[in-house]
Amino acid sequence: MYYPTLFTDNFVEDLLDGIFKYPYDVKTKAEAHPFTGRMITDVKEFDDKYQLDMELPGFTKEDVKVELSNGYLIVSAERTENKDENEKEGKFIRKERYYGKMSRRFYVGKDLKKEDIKAKFDNGMLKLDVPKMPEKPAELESDIIDIE
Repeated sequence: MYYPTLFTDNFVEDLLDGIFKYPYDVKTKAEAHPFTGRMITDVKEFDDKYQLDMELPGFTKEDVKVELSNGYLIVSAERTENKDENEKEGKFIRKERYYGKMSRRFYVGKDLKKEDIKAKFDNGMLKLDVPKMPEKPAELESDIIDIE
């Protein structure tokens, strides 16, 4: 059967690439398995804050959860596959979209509260503003021992 050019010329190589490349020829597991979900993030530093721009294409605002726990900013997202596929709409012969859960953690410090962090989700892009906390001077603890 002839299939349209949905497949690249290297379909079999693309399919088997991850099996033979990882861990020998790649730096990260994500490079070997490009179809797994990744939360690509850019972090910008300003005088008073850090700005995180995180790509979440195909996700809705309801799919994304941001929480602050023990000094870590945790961003998680989950997308489920629509199982109500109808044969009238066609049958998939290849799927490259990611379905499932993914998350990232960033240490932001234990002094931050959830009210300090601003989050905005627009068109598949999550923007987080995390304020910089003033550095506390290192406290040198010393117990002076009395000499008799």
